[in-house]
Amino acid sequence: MKITITGSLGHIGLPLTKELVQKEHSVKVISSKAEKQRDIEALGAKAAIGSVEDIHFLTDSFSGADAVYTMIPPGNFLDPGIDLMAYSRRIGENYAEAILRSGVKRVVHLSSIGAHLEKGSGLILGHHAVEVILNRLSEVAVTFMRPAGFYYNLYGFVPMIKKEGIISANYGADEMLIWVSPIDIASAIADEIVMPLVGRKIRYVASDELTGNDTANILGHAIGKPDLKWLLVSDKQRKASLEAAGLNPQIAAGLVEMFASQHSGILTEDYYRHKPAVMGKVKLTDFAKEFATAFN
Repeated sequence: MKITITGSLGHIGLPLTKELVQKEHSVKVISSKAEKQRDIEALGAKAAIGSVEDIHFLTDSFSGADAVYTMIPPGNFLDPGIDLMAYSRRIGENYAEAILRSGVKRVVHLSSIGAHLEKGSGLILGHHAVEVILNRLSEVAVTFMRPAGFYYNLYGFVPMIKKEGIISANYGADEMLIWVSPIDIASAIADEIVMPLVGRKIRYVASDELTGNDTANILGHAIGKPDLKWLLVSDKQRKASLEAAGLNPQIAAGLVEMFASQHSGILTEDYYRHKPAVMGKVKLTDFAKEFATAFN
C-alpha cells in the first residue's frame, strides 16, 4: 500500500515508519523540518517536507495514497499566546480539506481517550473537535485511535521528584491509571491502517493499568527512591504549581480540568465500555528503565 503519515519521526512516527517499511509498504513521511529528510530516507521512506498548516502541501502529500495517518502536532504549552482549541480545529480542518481534495478514502487519526466528551475534559476537547470535523467526511472510512495516558508524560514530574521527593497531582494516588507506550500505539496503527473499513471505527490503545501509588512505586524503585509517593492535591493547588512552572494559564486550566475529569471517572468511562481485548506489550516496568536514565 501507499501510505502517507504525519508526525515526522516522533514518538509514534518513528516506530510506525519502521514497521510499515518493514512490511514493504510505500511510506511517505510528512515533516516540517528539512533536516529530518535524511533520517526519513535512511529508513526506506520518502520525505515530504512542509507544514500541515499548508493545505496545498497537504493535498499534494496525500494525493495517490491508499491511506493516511493524521495527528495534531503538539503545541507549545509555554507559549503565552497559544489557543490550543483554535489550533487543533485549524489543523483538523486542513486535514479534512486535503483528504477531500486528494481523494483519499482511508484515514487513521490519532485522537485520545476521553474524546467522546463534549465538555468538561479540558485539553481533550481539542481531540473531540477534530473527531467532529473528520466525521463530516461521509465518503471516507476513518478509524479514531484513542490511546490512554502516554508513559512519557511522567517525565513532567521529574523536577518535582528532584525538588520535593514526591509526585503530586489532582488525580492518581489510589485510583486506577491507564498508561500506553508510543510503540504500542504505532503497532496498533500499523495494523489498523491496512484493514478495510466502511464508515467509522473507534479503537482504544493501552499498555498497562496501575494505580497512581503503584506507578510511583515502580518509578521510585527504578530511580533509587523506593519510598516515592503519589499525593492527591486539589485542582487549585495543581493549577498554581503548573503556572509556577511557566505554563500558559489557559493550558494549565485545561490540564487541571482534564485530570479532574480523569479523577472523577468521566474521562475513562467510554474506555471501560470498549476496552481493548489485548493490552500492549510495553509495561510500566519497561518504561521505568528509560525514566531512570532520564532522571539520573
